[in-house]
Amino acid sequence: MITATELHERGFRVPRDLGELRTFLQAAMEVEHLTIPVYMTGMYTIRPGTNRTAYFAIRSVLMEEMLHMTLAANLLNAVGGSPRVGRAEFVGKYPAKLPFSSDDLPPVPLLHFSPEALRTFLRIEQPRSMTPPPQEGSGWTSIGQFYDALRQGLLQIVDREGERAVFPPDREHLQVGPDDFYNSGGEVFAVHDTTSALLALRVISEQGEGVSDTIWDSNDLIFKEERTLAHYFRFNEIYTGRSYGPHDRPKDLPSGPLIDVSWEDAHPVHGDSKVADYERFAATSDVYAQAVEFNSRYAALLTCLDRAFNGKPRVMALAVPTMLELRDRAEQLHHNPHPDPALAALGIFAGPTFELGRPQFDAAAQAVDTDIALAGFETGEPVDLSALTPATGETFA
Repeated sequence: MITATELHERGFRVPRDLGELRTFLQAAMEVEHLTIPVYMTGMYTIRPGTNRTAYFAIRSVLMEEMLHMTLAANLLNAVGGSPRVGRAEFVGKYPAKLPFSSDDLPPVPLLHFSPEALRTFLRIEQPRSMTPPPQEGSGWTSIGQFYDALRQGLLQIVDREGERAVFPPDREHLQVGPDDFYNSGGEVFAVHDTTSALLALRVISEQGEGVSDTIWDSNDLIFKEERTLAHYFRFNEIYTGRSYGPHDRPKDLPSGPLIDVSWEDAHPVHGDSKVADYERFAATSDVYAQAVEFNSRYAALLTCLDRAFNGKPRVMALAVPTMLELRDRAEQLHHNPHPDPALAALGIFAGPTFELGRPQFDAAAQAVDTDIALAGFETGEPVDLSALTPATGETFA
């Protein structure tokens, strides 16, 4: 299979064969994942008890990004690929460049809850209708363009090669289904043919940018759920401090009731901080140890997903307690002043760095495989996580 680097050097385009399609689908997983630490940082830097509307709006988008990554993995498996998540190359170094994106899109930084962070969120989710088309040989300028290229390529390859060649048989056991995936907006489903593949691409695109030049996603049409705002417009409500009315159009300013947004109720962070910066102050601060452990547990989360996407879909159950642990660890870090006294004097707090290398993934693989054995994933019995975590009944919030 052609590497992403080689394909990127040729310029963004509609994938021309199965090898390129698989490379683009792996990149799609990386695009979806790169947004997760960005949105986590914005959400978990909100001071407890404040900005609840904003908190839950960001949370809802973050959960749907997990859904999108899972649907992209199902699609990659369906066309004969192998999702690669539990490895250092999958994780961007922040500020991170979105794969195959135009140079007009700057690298995405980690930012605390602030107008600047929301402007970054809005640029990530910007609909095609608000974005100029990509230049010849350049990268995509909206995620919707990226998924439209995948859709066009898929249809052309199926038309040329035939559906059976594109979707080989006996891939069903690799699919993550609704019984494996915790609830979020929409639901995960198996991909096994052109129709289900196109539906997966539609869900991802329309939850992000809206349906047919509207502000709404298609959860009501596809999943029979309540209609909700697409990602861009959820973020724009926070940014403008006002909710959308039922008849507002994408290029309109929101016309509904005001939303209480207090930008000062956040823990400012230095998004470029690295573990090495914290290590210099390890003798006087616990932040270094906390940041190291956060990165270790984040590697465990991605390793869980890697196992789930590669033949053990029920391992998705391990992602829930790991996400809860990451939430608690992130909030603990954000409550600590930055260990550098100069930055602390400026009111800067600590935060996760999301630096993951091979040592973190090697250790995570051993820990996750032990947890899989303890939870009995191999036995066919109902999943039991009681051997791993206390039964608190807590939900990811």
